Amino acid sequence: MRLAVRGVTVTDPAAAGLDGEPARLSLTTAAARVLSTTTKSVPQMQGITSRWLLRVLPWVEAPGGTYRVNRRLRHVIGDGRVSFVGDRDDPRVVPEELRELAGLRDFDDLPALAALAGRFTVHRYQAGETIAEAGQPADRLLLIAHGKVRRTGVGPYGDPTELGVLADGDHVGDALLAGAEGTWDATLTATTACVVLTLDRPALAGLNGGADALREHLRRSLAATARPRNTYGEAAIDVAAGHQGEPGLPSTYVAYEPHPREYELSVAQTVLRVHTRVADLYNQPMNQVEQQLRLTIEALRERQEHELVNNRDFGLLHNADPAQRINTRTGPPTPDDLDELLATVWKRPGVFLAHPRAIAAFGNECSRRGIYPHGIDIGGHKVPAWRGIPVLPCNKIPISPGRTTSIVLLRTGESHQGVIGLRQTGLPDEYEPGLSVRFMGISEKAITSYLVSAYYSAAVLVPDALGVLDNVELGRAS
Repeated sequence: MRLAVRGVTVTDPAAAGLDGEPARLSLTTAAARVLSTTTKSVPQMQGITSRWLLRVLPWVEAPGGTYRVNRRLRHVIGDGRVSFVGDRDDPRVVPEELRELAGLRDFDDLPALAALAGRFTVHRYQAGETIAEAGQPADRLLLIAHGKVRRTGVGPYGDPTELGVLADGDHVGDALLAGAEGTWDATLTATTACVVLTLDRPALAGLNGGADALREHLRRSLAATARPRNTYGEAAIDVAAGHQGEPGLPSTYVAYEPHPREYELSVAQTVLRVHTRVADLYNQPMNQVEQQLRLTIEALRERQEHELVNNRDFGLLHNADPAQRINTRTGPPTPDDLDELLATVWKRPGVFLAHPRAIAAFGNECSRRGIYPHGIDIGGHKVPAWRGIPVLPCNKIPISPGRTTSIVLLRTGESHQGVIGLRQTGLPDEYEPGLSVRFMGISEKAITSYLVSAYYSAAVLVPDALGVLDNVELGRAS
């Protein structure tokens, strides 16, 4: 404030601001906030994802808590992957894992398996080296412990033909065990540095009587699987076609698997605790119990999707048929690799599932080739697609320490013999379909407890409903 007295201006010190700052003409915002009401968001949670797998899976009711998958009788000859122990430089085959070889699945002579496992020798190959050559005698059983091996053949016009890729756990040359003599039908070339376990004829002959037991078992196994079957390994249904006149028609019947697989509903549970004082006094403007419950359910649903992908009993990555698993040709996911994956689920393929980093790696490979795939709209969301099939992100697909991951392709729906989700609705105290919230009481410390439970599972109705592209490398320099 300034006062004018006979031409002299006097400044009122009380009207000036602190530290010589100009005096304010209005209330400060900091002081005003004391009387104001803040606008609050609901509690945020970074762990919430899009959970596309839970969205795209058709959910089928399992009223009895169990879902049985009945199939036609299928002759399984054991074409899985073999596991190893030891380090990368000195791997050893697990004797029981030799049952994954053709004809040894039901062989229960563990001493003979251990003796056979001890006969394998370790061989190392550098990238580009030839492991076996087409047309040469197939006198070895090869187990790929580490690395990638490319199989190539000769086409009808003499051109090289790609026949696929072998990787960790794959094997070739099983006919050696049965004593059969023949030649390699493909040339095997190391794509990366490889460690291969080899069993040759002299080493097999050194088992003496144990080899006789193995050969006798293989002879019986081959005789049992020699019955007529279709290209999918199912017992054949005899049908006549193209005939004229009145020939005798074949008689047939459809054989079912005698021991069909049953999927039991799994559960994810937790106990939510809220103090009664919090629930009574601090419910404005948001209900504390409701917000606690919302975030708890989000965490349960995230765990549910993780289990649907990774559970060893019913998870997608552990239930893919070995014949439906392929490997990348060079490492990063290329358009060629996704086309090969589409060939494994060629009947009404539904969706790809891939880690976001795998999708980025695929985009990089497309850009390198000058390919720009079109996106597709799903429920108002624009997502990338390949050959018209959406490529959906799923961060539950793991990335290994070596920066490799997998890409999954599904056919979905019960009517299409695809992959389905299983749940049961109508639960006591059901909060969402397949999820219940049950009041458990109040403790002596005035803490209210709620049991939150989600029941779920997944089933692959037929093997070709699910395909997996393994050993997808991320971040490889071009």
